[in-house]
Amino acid sequence: MDNNSKDDTSTVARTCAQDCPEIRVILESKQGKGHAVATGMRAATGKVRLFMDADHSTTIDHYDRFVPELERGADVVIGSIAVEGSSIKHEGREPLWRVILGKLGNKWIQVFAIWGIHDTQRGFKIFTAEAADAIFPRLTVFGWGFDVEVLAIARTRDLTIKEMPVIGWNNDPNSKVNVWAYPKVLLQTLTVFWNRITRRYR
Repeated sequence: MDNNSKDDTSTVARTCAQDCPEIRVILESKQGKGHAVATGMRAATGKVRLFMDADHSTTIDHYDRFVPELERGADVVIGSIAVEGSSIKHEGREPLWRVILGKLGNKWIQVFAIWGIHDTQRGFKIFTAEAADAIFPRLTVFGWGFDVEVLAIARTRDLTIKEMPVIGWNNDPNSKVNVWAYPKVLLQTLTVFWNRITRRYR
């Protein structure tokens, strides 16, 4: 997905695609991570569909550990640094303000959107084709809070979500997540809450 990127991401991807026909570069004109992921997921045709952060904060080898959970009955498998067995690289730790705001924000998210999920924001989520087809056409939130809505829709649609530990998570020091992202997520969570009580996801 090229979501109006300002760097050479699209050029690099197109160069790789010349040698790998499996790679498709799709243009999405609308801004927002949610638009990019939703467009990619709706264009995908595989039986298993993954989206992950390009900075490799969660490494691709987690795919092989997570996919068996789909075979055991999960519809959605998500990476988490808030469950037993997870670990963070020392040099990749988040600033203290992000840790504190993240923990407080998750309490808010659990109350208003999706109880029982301890880390909604890791950028490593795997879906069965059926789950992706049930979730992504129903998205209404396309900013930082889109991860919350993805999981809330899955829960509303009675899909099984499995939270799995990320090993060696590494925060990118050049991350674009700033302090203003947190109140935006909290406000977008209220949109998800309203959509749930008005049965929009049904």
